[in-house]
This record gives sequence, structure tokens and C-alpha cells, in this order.
Amino acid sequence: MSVVIETTLGDITVDLFLKQRPRACQNFLKLCKIKYYNWNLFHTVSKGFIAQTGDPTGSRNGGESIYGVLDGPLKRFFGAETNPRIKHTVKGLISFVGNEENMIGSQFFLTLGNDLTYLDEKHCVFGEVVEGLDVLEVIDEAICDSEDRPYQDIRITHTVILDDPFPDLEKMFIPSRSPSPSAERLQGGRIAPDEEVDEIAGKTADEINEMIAEREAKARATILEMVGDLPEADMAPPENVLFVCKLNPVTSDDDLEIIFSRFGKIKSCEVIRDHKTGDSLQYAFIEFEDKKSCEDAYFKMDNVLIDDRRIHVDFSQSVSKVKWMGKGRGVKHFPEGGSLKQLKYSQENNNKNHVQSRKHSWHEQNNMSRYVDNQRYHKESRKKRKSRSQSREHEQNNMSRYDDNQRYHRESRKKRKSRSQSPEYKKSKDRYEMKKFGSRKPRSPSSKNKNIKRNQTKESRSSCRRSRSRSVNRSTKHKKTSRSSPESRSRSLTPKYKKSRRSSSDSSSRSFSPENRKIKKRKSRSISPRDRKKSKRRSSSSEDEVRRYSKKHIKKAEKSRSEKIKYKT
Repeated sequence: MSVVIETTLGDITVDLFLKQRPRACQNFLKLCKIKYYNWNLFHTVSKGFIAQTGDPTGSRNGGESIYGVLDGPLKRFFGAETNPRIKHTVKGLISFVGNEENMIGSQFFLTLGNDLTYLDEKHCVFGEVVEGLDVLEVIDEAICDSEDRPYQDIRITHTVILDDPFPDLEKMFIPSRSPSPSAERLQGGRIAPDEEVDEIAGKTADEINEMIAEREAKARATILEMVGDLPEADMAPPENVLFVCKLNPVTSDDDLEIIFSRFGKIKSCEVIRDHKTGDSLQYAFIEFEDKKSCEDAYFKMDNVLIDDRRIHVDFSQSVSKVKWMGKGRGVKHFPEGGSLKQLKYSQENNNKNHVQSRKHSWHEQNNMSRYVDNQRYHKESRKKRKSRSQSREHEQNNMSRYDDNQRYHRESRKKRKSRSQSPEYKKSKDRYEMKKFGSRKPRSPSSKNKNIKRNQTKESRSSCRRSRSRSVNRSTKHKKTSRSSPESRSRSLTPKYKKSRRSSSDSSSRSFSPENRKIKKRKSRSISPRDRKKSKRRSSSSEDEVRRYSKKHIKKAEKSRSEKIKYKT
């Protein structure tokens, strides 16, 4: 639902909030329908704030609702709708002006700025501008007096309703065309919008010439600003600086400073020189601290003789020591004896320091926020731990979990043992080793040591068995001889037989002599020292066992023989 408001500066299209503000929208539509707002004056225009209208008298105190127009002054105002809340946050909203009791009539305003939230709950928002925001900007730039009333009139000329969903009220008269403005409607105006203002009327010729000269100077300044020679068209040179020309080339800065210092304190005195040769260009600039001392020097030092030359003194028109900082940022002066490069360098340093300070402050804020977040997190975690430790359910859950873990580990150990002991597992392991290595997996060094010990014990046992078998064979031979004939018995007792026995025992003892041992050591030099020790232990143990066993066996054989001889005899 839209309404077009035609003004002297342009057209504004407004969309109404019919669902949120039905009664306020009905009031506005019916007032537009009876042409109540035609030729109403924008009596208040506050820059960046509001543009208010809707009072037919233009006095800021008039106006009444559609119900007051139809039923009389008792129904001049009615209660504004507050729900749902609509805030004044955007430029281009349209609101009915409310009083202290939250009652509204016919006056309304258009917002010319953003975030005007202090207008909420006092005034009733019922629509927004869809087209014509550029017209609002023109209204915002209107020249006004101290009471925010425009000097030149801005009026509503006509209103057009595109669609009216509400039925017409009783006693409502709708005109066929827009009525012409009456004298009452044009009472509060000042300068008509179509009126031409004569600026020359009532002025003398000198005043007119001065006004023309000012306009020409402004035009030149704007051209210089566009070219880039001036930072701003309205910029004026400093009023405490004198321009001195027609100087003698011999005159120095110190001489001028001494001469002009009687009028007041001097900030700087500089004779302009050639940057290559250093010769004087015969003009200078003198800057005073006070404006008054500068004016005194201007009036008294013009056409004065200095170093046989009559000088000319005037106010400086130069802005070479002024740097424009940009639109809306003002102007900055050079330091004393400085240049443009020094100003830029100082400006860059200031910007860097400003950025660093901003970064430092941002880092401090960020660190503080992190510290606060960490503190909150630790407090919450401590509370959770306390609540857990205090709860019995948590303890029971922990105990049950512990028991379950213990049971699981026991069962897993049993399964592993049963698997490792089963023949199927061993067979599968052997198959895997055969596939991977081509034979069984090589055993670890610990298993090698065990096998060496087993081999040692086997060798010792085999040597014992051999010695036993030899001794048994010998004994059987002796038995056979004894049994077979008495000659054999007598032989065993003969001295020759005993000598042969001794020689055999000597040969066995010779094998263990130190000379034979040395020979064996020479042969086994290629063997490692660890294997030598092991072989020594084995040989010594087997030899001792053989000796013990052979001596016992011989004694037993001799006893048995002697007993048999006694028995037979």
C-alpha cells in the first residue's frame, strides 16, 4: 500500500505498515483522501534529524485527526498503537507526532538520520520512504533560522493514494480535484518556493561592487582548488605573517629580525634564497606571535629605508606552509624551518604510532578476554569435578567399569594361552613361517643359548655312555677269558699284562698333558674366546666323569674275579 507525496522540491513515495499499524494508516489515508495535507508547510527542518509537517496553520500547534475533522474537536487526538514495536533506526521512516499521553493527530515527520532510537515509544512509526531519498537530502540541506524554520518555504502540493483498503467513513466529503491554496494555508510562509529574490535591491553601488568582487574571488578560488593549487577554496592565509619585498641582497635574516622585533615577539624570520647559489631573492616572510603586533608592523614599516633600499610591507597571501589534511580534517602548519618532506615524515610517524597504539590496545583487550574466558572455563570444570566426586552414582559406575576391565583382561589371557598351546595354532604358525621365510623362522639369541646348553648336556651324556660301553666290553672280555681257560686268568695276573695296562693308562693321561693341550689351542685359534671357554668346560667335565667311572669299574671287576677264584678253589 503506497502513497505519493508531491512537494515543491520533488516527489516522495511512502509504503505504509497496514498490518502493524492499521488505525494510524487509516487516519493518514483518509486525511490524504480529503486533501487535508495539500499546501501544508514543512515548518521544522532539523539537519540530520527530522523534517516535520502536517499542520495546516503552520504554527506547529495545529492539526487534528480524521475523527476530529468529522466528529468535532473532542476527537482531535486518538491513542497511538505501540505493539509490535517499530524503532527509528533508519533514514526515511514516517511517524505521527505523539504527545506526552501517547496521543496522535495529523502532524507527522520524516527521519533524516539513522539510529534515532530516543524517539521510540513517544512517536508512532507507520511507514517508510521507498522512493525519493534524494528529495530528503535536498530538504535536509535547506537554510534555516535558529528555530529550525526554513527561510524559503517547502510545501506539500498534492497527495496521491495508489490503493485504499479501508472503507470510507460516514460524513466524509471527498473533493473531485485538488483545491487551490487559501490565504489561511499560506499564512506561516516566508519566501515562496517560486519567488525570485532580488539581492541588489536597497544596496549602494559600492556594496554591489564589493559583492561582485567577492563572488569573482570565490570563483577563482574554486578553479584553483580544482586545479590543485589550493587545498580549499575557502582557505585564507595566516593573519600573523608579513610579506617584505624590495630588500637589499646584503640584508640577512638576523638584521630583519632585530629591526621588526620592537613590534612584538617574532616566531620566525626567513629571507628567501636561491637553492643552488644561496643568493638572496630580495623578499622575506616574518611571522609574529600576535595578530596585533603584525598589524602595527604593517602600518609603520611600509616604505622604510633598510640598507639603502626602501622596502614594501604587506600581509602575506601565501599558504605554502599550510598542508591540507583532506575534506573535513582541517589544515596543518609546517614546523619552523621545516619542509614538505619533514611534514610528511612526521605525519607518517604519527600515523605509525597511532596504529601501533591501536594494535597494542587491541592485543591487550584480546588477552584480557581470553584470560576471562579461561577463568570461567576453569571455574566450571572445578564445579563439575566436585559434583562428580560427591555423587555416589559416579563412584559406582567407576567400580563397575574397573570390574568389567579386570574380567575382560582375565578372559583374554586365558584365550591367548589356549590358542598358543593348541596344535592347530602351532601348525598355522609353521605354515606362515614357511611362506614368509622359506623355512622356519630363525630363533632369537636367547633360544640359541638354551640349545647350546642342551647340546652340551647331550654330548656329556653320550661320552659317558661310550665310556661305559667300553668298560663293559673290557670286562666281558676278561670274564670270557677267565671263564674259558685258567690261562687267561693267569695272564691277567702276569707282570707283562699289568705293564700293558699301565702303558694304556699312560697314553690316556698323555692325551691330557699340557703339551697336547697347547697343540689343541694352536689348532683352535680361529674359534671365538666365548666358544673356547664353553669347549673347555665340556671337555673337563667329560674327562673327569670318564676317569671316575673307569676306576670304579676296574675295582668292581677285580673284586668279582677274586671272589670267583675263591669260590672255585
